[in-house]
Order: sequence, then structure tokens, then C-alpha cells
Amino acid sequence: MTEIKAVYFVGIGGIGMSAIARYFLSRGLVVAGYDKTPSELTEQLQKEGALVHYEDNVDRIPALCRDKEHTLVVYTPAIHPAEHSELSFFCENGFEVQKRAQVLGTLTRSLKGLCVAGTHGKTTTSSMTAHVLHQSHIDCNAFLGGITKNYGTNYILSQKSPFVVIEADEFDRSFHWLTPFASVITATDADHLDIYGTEEAYLESFSKYSSLIQPGGYLVMHTGLKMKPAVRDGVTVYTYSREAGDFHADNVCIGNGRIMFDLVSPLGNIPGIELGVPVSVNIENGIAAMALAQIAGATPDEIRRGMASFAGVDRRFDFHIKTDKMVYLSDYAHHPEEIRHSLASIRELYQGRRIKAIFQPHLYTRTRDFYRDFADALSLLDDVCIVDIYPAREAPIPGVTSALIYDNLRPGIKRQMCSKDGILDVVRQGGFDVLVTLGAGDIEDYVQQITEILRPLS
Repeated sequence: MTEIKAVYFVGIGGIGMSAIARYFLSRGLVVAGYDKTPSELTEQLQKEGALVHYEDNVDRIPALCRDKEHTLVVYTPAIHPAEHSELSFFCENGFEVQKRAQVLGTLTRSLKGLCVAGTHGKTTTSSMTAHVLHQSHIDCNAFLGGITKNYGTNYILSQKSPFVVIEADEFDRSFHWLTPFASVITATDADHLDIYGTEEAYLESFSKYSSLIQPGGYLVMHTGLKMKPAVRDGVTVYTYSREAGDFHADNVCIGNGRIMFDLVSPLGNIPGIELGVPVSVNIENGIAAMALAQIAGATPDEIRRGMASFAGVDRRFDFHIKTDKMVYLSDYAHHPEEIRHSLASIRELYQGRRIKAIFQPHLYTRTRDFYRDFADALSLLDDVCIVDIYPAREAPIPGVTSALIYDNLRPGIKRQMCSKDGILDVVRQGGFDVLVTLGAGDIEDYVQQITEILRPLS
């Protein structure tokens, strides 16, 4: 990449793509790109110096990005060259064209990659790791899958640190481009079966990923995973969970809006850990993050300070109203196990309260493959509203609708279905003390309006 003077992004507004765009902006390169629609991310990138447009039109590609000898083209796997005229132009004219994951892979070969993979928990765990290290003497670079509240960005730059924290995405086998120094694997619950076809293929993909860890590196995997690690000689394998494994918690104390525990670790126990975002699911996320931080060389005091000051990630257990009368939070959870963990944490925090979830399923294929599991997870609550499926990149599948989940909710549970246009009316109906909106689609667009409706009741 030393000869590159300009970088053009096809899908620049994606959470992972925008982090890489910021990296190249920080290096003084010309950064430009296309995205389908404006967003807070694209508007911020424009303020930071990126040239962004929203029309798939070859004529809109800046002249500075038409020199194929000095231009790198980066694209998201959600866009196919045959379906996008700009991407087709670059491919047909001999430009250097790479997937987002290829660029990250290059960085893991020039820096020490601390990577977090898994079906769920990746964004929070990697963001925790990055925060702990960034405020320590170690520091780090980071490419994250969410906007951290501590920094208001998905990218952290260090001029001195040899470490880079990366969220390792299994979609489209993207994480196979990485060469981690150390990696956490949080979970391997089957997902993206539109890509993998079977659970066996999905698990094999994680085994392949574990084989990419550098000799002399580290694998920290959750206890009880179905995958079989295939590490190279010299890779140290650790396990972790809340209650068992090489890394685990002891003396957990939950109450009065606080969570404290002691970290039990083969690299040295650390008593007196307090979570800055005190939800029980973050105990395990925190254990994994602290394992990577210890491997990187952070001190016990730096780890304590970092865990206590971690403010969270947008859309991950994101509280918008939190009073004795009313609680409203949004969460990105879009896989059955993510939802199960999220709702179990809410139940633990708010025992005896009336809790309602509004859930927008993400993808027709995921709904088709897991509708019974979604219904089972959502049945942890007493009141559920299911919104129409958010299709993202997919065309409709005959017979696959939100009704599949609705019809399989536990008997006796209060239930309803609505379109996106009906979400605010559902909120106005009330009947709850705690509301959580769930999903990876555009349900997030309603958060501000929901907050405005509920604030007078808080």
C-alpha cells in the first residue's frame, strides 16, 4: 500500500468500511466513495475530508481516484460487482480492488492483531479491549463494528502502539483474511446460513480461522464451543466464561446499579473489577477483553481503570431513559442467542418490572432458519411486538414473514405485530415499565421519537 495515493470505497458508510476510511484519512490520502443513502457516518466522514456521493454513477468518481496505478478500491461484500456500475468499472479496468477484510488482513501482518470473532459479543468485547489498551501505557489502533461512547468513533489511531484491535467478521468468511496475534472467539451459534449452508460449514469456518493465528500467539475461546480449534504449533489456547475456564469471574456482586467481581486469570488475578456498563452479559465480554489486555501487557491498575470507565457502544445495551419510573434501551441483538442474553440481562436487572420488547427481524434467510429460536428467546418476556422483516441485501422469500416468529411465541404471552409505521403507536399504548427495541435494521431510526414519547412518563 506504500504507492497508494487515493482510496475509493464502494459502500463507504458501512460501520466497518468507515473505520478503514478514517485510517486512510489519518494517513493523508485522498479518500472518496459511494454509499446508497446519507447517514450520520457519511456526513461525519465528509466533515473529516472524505468525498462522498450517493448515486451509482461512474461519472461521479473523482478524477483523483481514476489513476489505477495509485488508487486502491475497497468494497463491502454486501455489494456485488455485477450489480454495481462503479465497482464493475474498477474491476474491468485493472484497478487494485480489495474487500474490506483484505485491507484489515494486511494490517494484521504489519501490526499485532488482537481480534475478536464470534456470533455475538464481538463489538462490545473488541471495543472494551480497545478502550482498556488505549488508556493504558500499551495503547492501540482499533477498527471496530460500532461507535464507542468514550470516543464517538469506530476508529482509534496510535502512532506508537504495535497492536491493532479488530472485530473479526465471519460473514462471507471475511475473517479468513486475518492473521491474528491473539484472538477471542466468543460464540459459534450458527448464523449466516445463506452463506455457509450448514452449521457444520459454519463451525469449520471458525476452525479455519483459528488456524490463522500466528505461531507464538494466543487463542482465548469461550468454554463449550462446538468448534474444534486447529491452531498452529506454539499457539497457547485458553478458555473463558463467567464461571469456568482459565479466565473467569469470582465473587460476583450485582446490585444497586453496579456489577463488581474479581478476575481469575492464569496471567495474574485482578480483584475489584467494576463494569462501567453494568449489565450481566458484560461480565463475560469483560473477561474476554481483559484476557486480551493482559496478553498485550496492560497492568492490573490500567485494566481496573479501563473497565470502570468504559461507557459502552451505540446500539449495544444503549440506555436512552433510565429512571425509577421508566427505562428505555435499544440493542443491536439480531440473532436468537444474542436476544436471549440481552433479555436475560434485562430480567436480572429489572426483576418484577413489566418489560416489553419491540423486535425487528433482520434478513429473510435468518428468519426462515431460526424463527423457532427467535420465538423461544423472546418468550423470556411477557409482552412482545414483532415488526416486519428488515430485508437488507435480500429479496423476499415466499412464506417467510414475521408471523413465523409471532405464531411460535410461548402460549399466553401478550403479543402483537406491526409495520414500521406502527411502532410509535405501539409505544404510545404503554403497559410497560421497561421497553427494549431490538434489531440490526432501521428500527434504530425510531429511537429518538420513542425517547421523546416516553420521557414525559419518566
